[in-house]
This record gives sequence, structure tokens and C-alpha cells, in this order.
Amino acid sequence: MSNPVAIVTGGASGIGRAICEALAAQSYRVVVADIDEVAGKALAAQLKGQFVRTDLSDSAQCTALVAESIEAYGRIDVLVNNGGFQHVSPIEDFPEEKWNAMISVMLTAPFLLIKAVWPFMKAQGSGRIINMASVHSQVASLYKAAYISAKHGLIGLTRTAALEGGPVGITVNAISPAYVRTPLVEKQISAQAQNLKISEHDVIQKVMLKNAAIKRLIEPDEIAEMVLYLCSDKAGCVTGSNWNIDTGWTSQ
Repeated sequence: MSNPVAIVTGGASGIGRAICEALAAQSYRVVVADIDEVAGKALAAQLKGQFVRTDLSDSAQCTALVAESIEAYGRIDVLVNNGGFQHVSPIEDFPEEKWNAMISVMLTAPFLLIKAVWPFMKAQGSGRIINMASVHSQVASLYKAAYISAKHGLIGLTRTAALEGGPVGITVNAISPAYVRTPLVEKQISAQAQNLKISEHDVIQKVMLKNAAIKRLIEPDEIAEMVLYLCSDKAGCVTGSNWNIDTGWTSQ
């Protein structure tokens, strides 16, 4: 069999980039899906993979991503739904358009992509789907109504797809990190400092790491290692699970 194929959304930076690099190192042919053409094309070239510019809020582009991946490689073995973004604001000030955009990108797009890859994985008799959730798939924090709602919904989607996928060889799991050292988190630090009227240092120590037993940010490659495990033969009976990499956050 030729080398397996993986689609990674939000693949151009942060956690997505680390996942793309880790999969490529294991001989996967990687499709880097992102809205950032410059970074996405550069990474795809570096990994000898494929870049597909994808706006996850556009359902047609989600479908096109899968179609272009099949056209390029003829199969899809792994789908990592990692794309997302943050908007931090109190509910009373939360813009409806931001709510709609975040639900679209982080919940509707994973559903559409799962639906699109499903027939190919089913025909192969195998497939791995990994949804990047968050510690906020289980707990809540201030000012993140849309993000937390989307991540809670993503766990429901994960479990339902796992039940339907088991009989046809498709496993579906989620990974729920706490704060990871990424450009997205760097932006959150600034936004939280403004909303809470505290320093950025205090945001890290008093907000992001407040509930952590391990007092540090998680590195992106630590998340990528979990993805590799869930893609491996050793995880063949692992499905419908939500894997915490949360520095002990949810132990309280």
C-alpha cells in the first residue's frame, strides 16, 4: 500500500503545524489546509505535501478540500479537525457574527469534513478522525461563549461518529488540551488582559495556569505525539474518547 494520507485543517501554524510535521516524519502524505496561503504553501513544500487554501466557514470549500485531496492522492486515511479561532468578549457584548463564524468553523466544518471523508474511509475499511477539542469541551471560562459551546458540541459529534464508524473500521476521537504555546494563545493573552484589566503576566499565571497542576504552557509537539498514537495500529480499539492533555486542569 502507498503511504497513508492525512488532512490537517488549521495546519499552517501552531498545533496544526506540529501535527503536519509529526505525520510527515512518519511517512504520511500531508494535506495542509489553511486560510493562510503563504505559511501553508511553505509548509506543504517543506513536507513535500499538498496545500489547499480552505476557509472552513464556507461549506463548499470544505467539500472541495476533500475532493482535491482525493484527486491528488486517491485516498484519505486520517482527518484532523484542528482549525479554529478565538473571540473573547462578555456575552452581553458578544457579536452575533462572531458567534456564527466560530460555530461554523469549529463545529459545522468538522461535521462537513467528516461527512465528506466518510465514504472513502468506509470503502477502505479503515480511517482515523481526530477532533481537536479543548479543556473547554468540559469546563467553562469567562468571555468565551461561542468557543466553549462549539467545543462542547464537538465532543457530541465525536461520540456519535465513533458509534457509527466502529462497524466500518473508522475510529473517531478528540484531544482536549489546556493552554498550548501557539500564536492563537498569544493573542488571547492580550485580549484577556484588556478584558480583565490586568497585566499579560497575570493573565498567564492567574487565569491560564490558575487551575493547572503543572505550571507551564503545553508545547504543540506534545499534542502531535497524541495524534500519532491515535493514528497508530496500537489505538485500533480506541474510539469515542476525549483525551485530556490539560496539565491537571480537570482533576479539580
